[in-house]
Amino acid sequence: MKRHIGSITLLVRDYDEAIAYYTRALDFELLEDTPLGDGKRWVRVAPAGTNETALLLAQASTQSQAAQVGGQAGGRVGFFLHTDDFHRDHATMTARGVRFLEAPRSEPYGIVAVFEDLYGNRWDLLELRP
Repeated sequence: MKRHIGSITLLVRDYDEAIAYYTRALDFELLEDTPLGDGKRWVRVAPAGTNETALLLAQASTQSQAAQVGGQAGGRVGFFLHTDDFHRDHATMTARGVRFLEAPRSEPYGIVAVFEDLYGNRWDLLELRP
């Protein structure tokens, strides 16, 4: 049996602001943006060139949801963006205003640096060692 995770929900403040950030700063592609009525949309983005696992951008619609925007992983790194060229992507993302919380570091598993997205969610930019 072949299975994979299709989408992971990420709470956001605003659909269009989130689409702009993920597509411009992180070079993701907009895979789908379908109106569902009552202001809701089905919005999926993924790193350019991939579409197996995507982020489902979900605009917070209650106060409880809004309070979780940027904190879905409780302050831990909750998302891992793998790359085949860490230094290229780190330089590009830095030039686009992505806020890295640390300098790149070498670990036994690869080169990594933690960054925050538009909402404060923590991500690892990671190039795994072969």
